[in-house]
Amino acid sequence: MLQRFRDWLFDGGGRENLPERVHEAIRRQQERSEILIAWIQLAIVGLVATVYETTSMPGGVVQYDFAFETQVFVTYGVFCVVRLVLAYLRLLRPWMLYVSVVADMALLMGLIFSFPLKYAQPAAFYLKVPTLLYVFLFIALRALRFEARLVLFTGFTAVFGWIALVFYVVSGKGGPEDVRTDDFVEYMTSNTLLVHAEVDKIIAILLTTVVLAVAISRARHLLTRAVSEGAAARDLSRFFDPGVADRIRSSHLSIKAGEGELRDAAILTVDLRGFTQLSTELTPDDVMKVLQDYQGRICPLIVGNGGSIDKFLGDGILASFGAVTPSATAAADALRAADAVIEAADRWIEERRAAGLTPLTIGLAAAAGQVLFGAVGDGERLEFTVIGDAVNFTAKLEKQNKEERTRALTDGKTYALAERQGYNAPGVRERRLGRRVGGVSDLVDIVVLGT
Repeated sequence: MLQRFRDWLFDGGGRENLPERVHEAIRRQQERSEILIAWIQLAIVGLVATVYETTSMPGGVVQYDFAFETQVFVTYGVFCVVRLVLAYLRLLRPWMLYVSVVADMALLMGLIFSFPLKYAQPAAFYLKVPTLLYVFLFIALRALRFEARLVLFTGFTAVFGWIALVFYVVSGKGGPEDVRTDDFVEYMTSNTLLVHAEVDKIIAILLTTVVLAVAISRARHLLTRAVSEGAAARDLSRFFDPGVADRIRSSHLSIKAGEGELRDAAILTVDLRGFTQLSTELTPDDVMKVLQDYQGRICPLIVGNGGSIDKFLGDGILASFGAVTPSATAAADALRAADAVIEAADRWIEERRAAGLTPLTIGLAAAAGQVLFGAVGDGERLEFTVIGDAVNFTAKLEKQNKEERTRALTDGKTYALAERQGYNAPGVRERRLGRRVGGVSDLVDIVVLGT
């Protein structure tokens, strides 16, 4: 029990059953909150000091020529500056937060205590000072950290401070020994003590503290959940194309399997030649490094030209243009991406040869047509994908590279469409008319993009 209380006191409720990366994200949020709190504290002391020094509570007989509150403000101002520096340096420790709360209340109670001294009044004089209202500001300030423990500690510290001031009045050390009254009018118009009024103040502070602590506890739960889901969303987004991830996040309704949209799009498939054989000769780590190197070179070029990575098929890549987001230049974008991929593949071959490694080539095909883009799955496990004749035709066209002894192909219709959409080839393209493509009933006019 003692350990649980200590965890709650100094670790904000103990270690929730959350991954360390989530705890780290929450800590970063709290560090930013501490910087904000430190600036607000500094602004408060500056504002209150300005008010006190410029107004000087006009009226009444002043007992001393110097202002006691000046020393309080200077001391607290230095304290706030030190706290701000520590917050920026991320050096604030849990015990320092409690010291800060005590300093806040010491400032407030010290100011309140100074009024009878300054105006030559009995101690009961300070019971009606409106400066007590700043208690609620300091309690609310602790809510910025989203930790109920600090809100409760601040409220109870304030109550303890006010009770101490009330007992000082009762003790008679600051004036007449018996200043208690049961007359509310007399209490309001003289330097007397009405116990019920002080109890009301204490109850108001306690109720405000408890309500705010409950609200912060609920907010803390929501913060933890939001940070957890945010971290999970960032991690999961790495498994999705950015366009698909954005579509999932911005969807107003629950995404269901079997829902899709018909789009005019272009499909690009890329396959790594000789990788299957190479994978039997290398260690698993080396196989994955080669695959990562290959995908790290190719995928940014596809995305950079407006494509969306639909899926990785082992050493193959299936990408779409104009499926996730409609595009009027899908075919042109696909061929630009194909040109960029071919150029990158040539550089990769030279680099591997220079390093004494086995060169790896690619096979590539692009084709345009209507596709169905949507979610497929069994309801529990969903996947956004593209299906349709264009997808199947592109896969068959990529296999045709082996028959044509080429590296990259497209069909004549896609090439003509890309040109109408603004595509300019880097050189003269070879056309091979009336070719028989496996799995396709009609003859196909193909255009060679790379040999």
